[in-house]
Amino acid sequence: MDLSFVIPCYCSEKNLQYVVDEIREAMKKRPLFQYEIILVNDNSKDNTKQLIEKMATEDSRIIGVNFAKNFGQPNALLAGFRIAQGKYIMTSDDDGQTPVGMVWDFYDKIQEGYDVVCAKYTETTQKSKVRRLGTELNEFMMYHMIDKPKNLRLSSFFMAKKFVIKEVVKYQNAYPYLAGLLLRTTSKITNLEISQRERREGNSGYTFQKLIKLWMNGFTAFSVKPLRIGIALGFGSSVIGFLVAIITLIRKLVIPTIQVGYTSQIAIQLILGGLILGVLGIIGEYVGRIYMCINRKPQYVIESIIGREKEYEEFD
Repeated sequence: MDLSFVIPCYCSEKNLQYVVDEIREAMKKRPLFQYEIILVNDNSKDNTKQLIEKMATEDSRIIGVNFAKNFGQPNALLAGFRIAQGKYIMTSDDDGQTPVGMVWDFYDKIQEGYDVVCAKYTETTQKSKVRRLGTELNEFMMYHMIDKPKNLRLSSFFMAKKFVIKEVVKYQNAYPYLAGLLLRTTSKITNLEISQRERREGNSGYTFQKLIKLWMNGFTAFSVKPLRIGIALGFGSSVIGFLVAIITLIRKLVIPTIQVGYTSQIAIQLILGGLILGVLGIIGEYVGRIYMCINRKPQYVIESIIGREKEYEEFD
């Protein structure tokens, strides 16, 4: 198997056929290459499951994976990665926005000596300011928390060599963050500039809340810097409190009649209390995720697999 396409699917019955047809047309340009298309249905509420079953029945190169409940895009990608057999694995969205027909541009780029080639959007169709804010927050977090190179853009539309994916799927915890997993596996990552297309039909299932959840996965799973920031904030607030106390004492000694009111004390208490609660919240998030991982919260639960004759196999 030369190429594996892994596509997470959620409520995409109106767009998915177009995406699959685009892959088929692109693969005709190099007919000697063998490929497979792995469609992971993330417990869609529409008829996506039935569509995938139909396509997998009609085309032996298509494999359908159905989740028992909704687990999210990163988890769906990991499920697809674990059964992908290609020497190169490429991801794509299910809505037609990612030009998956550019597969050979990614393939030729990776032949230059890179392990991963990620799409970098020069033009985006993202109209929501809230969505754009979530994306920028994610970029800010990756740069400052997990040491992403500043000129590198990471996205869920990429091609990677098989050894990279084999390392990525070794991650067993319930909160995967693909950008962090790629960065800790290899430094040979580059970008391919493309333009994002308009979504063919429907609305994106990626809300601002889901972006924040994704951001928190990277925030807590691949860095202890938030804890160090908490230490710095605690130390800084202690210094400020000490200086305010010294200034208040000096003022009282210089001007004995001055009234030392409660307003400044209340303000300082609120600041310090907020800092303490914030730091405790960060620690609590870490502890809570550790607890969930100890209890072996699953990354996903597969209800069924359609289209592969031989038994489902995971990487060793």
